[in-house]
Amino acid sequence: MRISKESHTSHISQRYNEELEDIRSHLLEMGGLVEKQIQDAIQSLIDGDTRLASEVRQRDKQVNRLQLELDEQCTQILARRQPAASDLRLVLAVIRATSDLERMGDEASKIARATLLLAEEGHSPRGYIEARHLGAHVRQMVQDALNAFARFDTSQALAVLREDDNVDLEYRSATRALVTFMMEDPRSISKVMNIMWVLRSLERVGDHASNLAEIVIYLVEGQDVRYTKTEKIEAAISQHTRLGTRTDEDLEG
Repeated sequence: MRISKESHTSHISQRYNEELEDIRSHLLEMGGLVEKQIQDAIQSLIDGDTRLASEVRQRDKQVNRLQLELDEQCTQILARRQPAASDLRLVLAVIRATSDLERMGDEASKIARATLLLAEEGHSPRGYIEARHLGAHVRQMVQDALNAFARFDTSQALAVLREDDNVDLEYRSATRALVTFMMEDPRSISKVMNIMWVLRSLERVGDHASNLAEIVIYLVEGQDVRYTKTEKIEAAISQHTRLGTRTDEDLEG
C-alpha cells in the first residue's frame, strides 16, 4: 500500500502520533547535522582549516549519540506499540536511515582527518578542485535525499538514484587524473593519496545518499528496491502511479 506523510498522524492515540512524528523529526535533525559535517569537512580541506577539521571530528560523537537515541526510540515503539503496516515501515525506515547517516558522518570525519594530515605533510599539489566539485555534488544528493524523506517524495528519491551514476563517473575521472599526475611526479604520491582518500569518502557519501533514497521508496511504496536497477524502479513506480496498482513482481530483478 502506498502511503503519504499524513498516514502516521491518524491514530486514536495522540501520544502514538507524537512518537512516530518524533522519530521522523529526529532523523531529519540527525540528517541536518550530518549534512553540515560533510560541508564543514570539505571546507576544512579546501581552506586548510585545521580548527574546523578538529571540530568535525569532535562532532562525530554527537552523530553517534543521535543514532543511539533514535535506535532506542524505535526499539521502544516496536516493543510497546507493535506497529503494523505503514507504521512498521516508518520505524524500520528510520532504523535503516540512521545507519547510513552515521556512516556518512564517519566519512566526513575521515575527510577532516585528511585535512589534518595534509597540514602536517604540506598541501597536495593537485586534487582540491576535484574534491570541491565532487563534494558539492554529493552534498546536494544528501540534501535531496533528506528532503525526499521529509516529503515522502519518490520522484525526488528517484532523482537521487539517477544522480549517483554521475557521481561515480566524476569520481572515476578525478581518480584517473590524479593517478596520472602521481606517475608523472612520484614525489607527490603521499600528499595526493590523501586527496584520493577524500574522493573515495565523498563517493561513499553518494552511495549512502542513494541508500537513503531507496529507503524513501521502501517507506512510500512498501517495496525493498535494494539491488534493483534504477530504470526498473522508475518504471514500476510510474506504472503504479498511473494505474493505482502494482504487483510484487514489478520491482523484482
